[in-house]
Amino acid sequence: MLQSLAVANYRSLRELVIPLGPLNLITGANGSGKSNLYRALRLLAETAQGGVVAALAREGGLPSTLWAGPEQFSRGMRSGQQPVQGGPRQQSVAMKLGFAAEPFGYCIDLGLPTPSASAFTLDPEIKTETIFAGASARPASALVERRGALAKVRQGRSWEVIASHLNLYESVLTQISDPERAPEVQTVRDQIRRWRFYDHFRCDAHSPARQPQIGTRTPVLGHDGQDLAAAWQTIAEIGNIRALEDAVEDAFPGCRVSIGHEGCWFSLHFHQPGLLRPLSAAELSDGTLRYLLWIAALHTPRPPPLMVLNEPETSLHPDLLPALARLIASAATRSQLWVVSHASRLIAALREERSCQELALEKTLSETELTGQGLLDGPPWVWPKR
Repeated sequence: MLQSLAVANYRSLRELVIPLGPLNLITGANGSGKSNLYRALRLLAETAQGGVVAALAREGGLPSTLWAGPEQFSRGMRSGQQPVQGGPRQQSVAMKLGFAAEPFGYCIDLGLPTPSASAFTLDPEIKTETIFAGASARPASALVERRGALAKVRQGRSWEVIASHLNLYESVLTQISDPERAPEVQTVRDQIRRWRFYDHFRCDAHSPARQPQIGTRTPVLGHDGQDLAAAWQTIAEIGNIRALEDAVEDAFPGCRVSIGHEGCWFSLHFHQPGLLRPLSAAELSDGTLRYLLWIAALHTPRPPPLMVLNEPETSLHPDLLPALARLIASAATRSQLWVVSHASRLIAALREERSCQELALEKTLSETELTGQGLLDGPPWVWPKR
């Protein structure tokens, strides 16, 4: 489980370190930085897939994603007695992402590329990466360190160079694969690759979830929900079918779901009391279909270490939100959950769950802050030096 998440100089997140628990509810007004925090977590996920630099380039490169305010706010700036203004830069341009977890934490520092003849001017360079044990990347807790093109691993009281010609635009997580000399790299890479993000289920008239699909065993619902019928049948065969049925009954009393299959083609059928035939997925309302997608996603027989739900209330009737909260709370007993929401009814229902930790964001002088967190209240965190 992630214990804390740290972000520096990414969009509105100038310097933010937040604690994490089993169920994390991210709230705040529009423009408070919820989407930026979500994007930062997705960028961290890209490090293990080899795509963090490409993802930043798609956002416009470092010039577009870096914190656009001053390095520090003076007391006068915060009180309004002085105008917000910059000064001579004291530190290197850097965008930093990291997390602390069991057994290992990880952080990455991206900076401006070294001047060269390359045409890829939007690609930042990876300056440092660190895998560490404990709450933060202190020098004594570092296990793997990468500085530019060189990476070394701790061997007792000394260090051993494991690579000296790393690509500056690719993470150490995708360039080093040595389970004997650097098992920590493999552990962190595998952990991050198992993170699961759901932020857009297609429910329009032409969405794949509404159409019969070729079915194979699907323990993990696709991010767009196109394999809903196969995922549902997989849960029924190798997962907790009773919990699946109870989730449908909780949201739609008297209803049930069955999966039809003709040869290799699978289709979902929704049975309602009073109807002489089941409704196909193509006939369901957007809200009903989306809720069934959430049931399939959260009852996966292969729970990930971290599951991130971005605005799961979209298209749902307010009366369904208490049931959705119960569904999320149940999933939080199997995976660490991260929920970004605007819906007051869903937020109120999740607040009642004992495992829920609400992280309310707000903006001061365009900087995202955690409501109520003072300078000494956040989790311990140390960024490695370049």
